[in-house]
Amino acid sequence: MTISDVLKEKNMSIYRLAKESRVPYTTVNDICNGKARMEKCSAGTIYRIAHALDVSMEELLAPCFLERSSFENFKSTVCHRVKELGDLDFIIDTLESQKIRIYYDMKWYPESFYLLAMLDYISRENDVPLCDEYDDLRSCKLAEPIYPAGILAISAAAKNDDAMRQAASIAIPEFKRFNIIENEVKDVI
Repeated sequence: MTISDVLKEKNMSIYRLAKESRVPYTTVNDICNGKARMEKCSAGTIYRIAHALDVSMEELLAPCFLERSSFENFKSTVCHRVKELGDLDFIIDTLESQKIRIYYDMKWYPESFYLLAMLDYISRENDVPLCDEYDDLRSCKLAEPIYPAGILAISAAAKNDDAMRQAASIAIPEFKRFNIIENEVKDVI
């Protein structure tokens, strides 16, 4: 959750937040617009902003400390999470966590779309209706396709795109919609 998210939720302006938190407007504005990094602010500034927004300091700082791993690691983690939880619990966990929207708001589009694709794929496999909360994202897609590392390696070794074309032709539709080429999501070791 970012400050901007909380401001929207509480229908509060940056000006009002500055006034209620007693943090200078320019500081609050710079934080909200990405010119100043929250984790570089003093504890007092963070405390006053958190108090004015009625959220914990930890909630405000959490997005600052999310580390982005490689996309291959992310995909592997998601697939293992599905295996660990089972299909239905994965759906529930994903919807409750709001990670699809969190990643999207952080501009981590591949992660957001991959998670949404997995959610839609598992929903289809289990005859579960799609959650309409993410309908706005379902019309989006990455500018360039993302292929599994193994397919890219095969293409590089063969010095042609045959493996990439083959993978794209049999890609899982929910993933391909986002320009993510994925064929195996269930058989993880």
